[in-house]
Amino acid sequence: MSASPQDISPASRLPYNRQSILGYYAAIFALGLAAAVLGPTLAGLAKHTHTDLRTVSLLFPARAFGYMLGSMQGGRWYDHLPGHAVLAAGLLMMAVTMVLTPLMPLLGALTAAILVLGVADGMVDVGSNTLLVWVYRDKVGPLMNGLHFFFGLGALLAPIVVAQSMAISGDITCAYWALAVLMFPGAFWLLRLPNPTIPTGTHDGSAERRNHLLLVLIALFMALYVGAEVGFGGWIFSYAVALNLSDAPGAAYLTAAFWGALTVGRLLAVPLAMRVRPSTIVLGDLMGCLVSVGMIILSADSVIAIWLGTCGLGLFMASIFPTTLVFAERCLVMTGRVTGWFLVGASIGGMSLPWLIGQLFELMGPRVLLSTIMSALMVATGVFGIVMRCSTRPACDVP
Repeated sequence: MSASPQDISPASRLPYNRQSILGYYAAIFALGLAAAVLGPTLAGLAKHTHTDLRTVSLLFPARAFGYMLGSMQGGRWYDHLPGHAVLAAGLLMMAVTMVLTPLMPLLGALTAAILVLGVADGMVDVGSNTLLVWVYRDKVGPLMNGLHFFFGLGALLAPIVVAQSMAISGDITCAYWALAVLMFPGAFWLLRLPNPTIPTGTHDGSAERRNHLLLVLIALFMALYVGAEVGFGGWIFSYAVALNLSDAPGAAYLTAAFWGALTVGRLLAVPLAMRVRPSTIVLGDLMGCLVSVGMIILSADSVIAIWLGTCGLGLFMASIFPTTLVFAERCLVMTGRVTGWFLVGASIGGMSLPWLIGQLFELMGPRVLLSTIMSALMVATGVFGIVMRCSTRPACDVP
């Protein structure tokens, strides 16, 4: 696909490149708002639909299934249609669905709304990550961590808005509407900008086989990691309340602390990405995650331990996702479809692990949350070790 007057090339039109970054950051900020709102509002949504926590946990797989559909189809759209228009459409769909979600009185209708929200999430996630890579290519490392910093910023803000809404009105409706308002500006900003060009690349047969293997392994790693992140972020609120470690507003702030630590960690990772190899960053983060979860498990009744472990887990989880994408960009041709498959893996993890935790939460007790998260992180560490052995291209692991 050749550049046109409406396209952005990596080496030209720098003012448009900088304006595009604002659009991508606004989009991923909106995604963070949407991603973090479900956990703290789960009990409120159960009340709206007259169901219990175990039943309403169906929303997690519904949203993740929608995310998977949005990632798969969105990846194809970004490879063939104007990228900024597709990304703006995903943002507008997300905002409208957030307005409708707290108005759904039946679980079936609520599940359908959350499914559509997941589709929009997938479109926005694929677009933000893919378009940033297309604009900045091999210089994307620090900017990718900056992008995911804004995701964490949105995820930090959402539980705070929920807590304030519950304190003022005793309900979650105003929280959803306030967050929806914040999603509109990014969509209108993107619609006024030219679109980035689509990269091309060719590989020989052996390279294609290695690429397919790496794609599958990285997608599996994404599934395990995102399952752990979404599972912990979605259920730590209910865990703290069930074990009487916090009341509802305090548990909302604990959730905000997790996403806040994630935000700080991504900001710290921006300069780190310029100096340290991607594989070293990811392995160090995984070790830190295991230590943080272990701290909570070993001091299960300690309020201090749950706060320290939650903040530590958020801090070390922070750069895993963006750094893995940087690692992949140096090994593979990052089309929208490739990014989409990575996010399909992420959606499978985000669909299955939180749902599994929800099924076991009331049957086996709230402590099942931490054992499940620990198991997922241990397997993810093993999978990433295999990824490192399979990536033979030297450029895959340069700072």
